[in-house]
Amino acid sequence: MVLKVYVSNLSGNKEVKKRQQRVLMILDSKNIQYDIVDIAEPGKESEKEHMQNKSTSNGGTVSDPEPRHPLPPQIFNEDEYCGDYDAFDMANEIDTLEVFLKLAPADTTAVSSAQIELKQENGEAKEAEKAADAEADGEKPADGASGDANGEASEADKAEKKDDENGEATSENKETTETEGNEKKDENSEEKQLTAATLSSTTTAAPTGSGHKSKNNSSELSESALLLGSERDASAQ
Repeated sequence: MVLKVYVSNLSGNKEVKKRQQRVLMILDSKNIQYDIVDIAEPGKESEKEHMQNKSTSNGGTVSDPEPRHPLPPQIFNEDEYCGDYDAFDMANEIDTLEVFLKLAPADTTAVSSAQIELKQENGEAKEAEKAADAEADGEKPADGASGDANGEASEADKAEKKDDENGEATSENKETTETEGNEKKDENSEEKQLTAATLSSTTTAAPTGSGHKSKNNSSELSESALLLGSERDASAQ
């Protein structure tokens, strides 16, 4: 199987040129044999069409993110498409370049070990999350207890306020009742004083009238006695 790297030495895109040089440099550093297919050379129109028709990745660059046709470099293993520059670079980064180039079977052991490591990392992350959740749940009852205590304290304060208000209302009612009682007592005493004064005036007036009557009666008796005496004297003569 022959590895083929499709390039264009006449490309005016600087990023394409840099990518082509990097792919060839990496392959040389890994002692991987390959053939260069320059689609810009005369007589290479069929290879150019083959690259453009078989490439599933367009090899877009920053300056040309959506090219009309796939841009080089494009990598093939014989007629089997491997990928564009981005896929090549990613395979080189994760050390699966030979698998990407279809020069070696996929290493299922490496994949499975990577999956196991990833699962372990995910498990540790989940355990950490569970521990954090447990701590958060442990703190919540304390908050609830403090909330209950605050609620009880507020209820006690409310009860004390109500008792104070009731006490104040009771004292006000007592004061009002005492005041009204005192006023009634004062009114009753005034009425009694008026009654006593009226009675005393009546009593004082009564003896005066009887004295006049007695005097009048005595004067009438003396007059009648004088008349009787004069009549007796006249009869005696």
